[in-house]
Amino acid sequence: MRIIAENRKGVLRDIATVMAAHEANIMMISQELFDSGPFAGMAELYFEYEPGPDDDRDRLNAELNDIPSVHEVKGYQPFGDIFGSRVIIIGGGAQVAQVAVGAVNEADRHNIRGERISVDTIPLVGERTLALAVDAVARLPRASILVLAGSIMGGEISKAVDRVREAGIPVIALNMAGSVPEHADLVVTDPIQAGVFAVMHISSKAVFDIYRVRGREF
Repeated sequence: MRIIAENRKGVLRDIATVMAAHEANIMMISQELFDSGPFAGMAELYFEYEPGPDDDRDRLNAELNDIPSVHEVKGYQPFGDIFGSRVIIIGGGAQVAQVAVGAVNEADRHNIRGERISVDTIPLVGERTLALAVDAVARLPRASILVLAGSIMGGEISKAVDRVREAGIPVIALNMAGSVPEHADLVVTDPIQAGVFAVMHISSKAVFDIYRVRGREF
């Protein structure tokens, strides 16, 4: 659901009150301000929610539109149905690109059969920058697995890997210098194969399970 509303105090409260009255369970919220265009100065609010027992979306949308600060309400399919589970690849540009080759090709094989698996990449340098990015993976919606692709990673990055794993997201690392491979669930030498493994693990149709080979190197 996408809502265009005035950027002022109490808007989220008013929207949440209406949704609670319909027993809708809000699963995700994101917000962005418009800097230009017809909605300049207003906010775009995106919600994903589980409908209540009545699941009367037309009435819910109508009541949200009745809120004075709300200007527009539109319903959309959730991101999970469109983009599906996400493979996150972080590290050096060349290694990230090679992991992405394997992940995208494997995802295409599954998506053409009706699955939804997307691949997100970000090439970064610097221990602190990489550690912050790794920590953020646990907060990304629909992030299902992380691949660390680089030549050397350790220190604060290794600690961030432990936190991501504690959040329930498995981690694959390339065979690299540094302590990160010791903290990952799986270490893979070939970056293309690492991307393939990542997609196979989160696929609902593949038979590969990273937890059955945890701690091994390939």
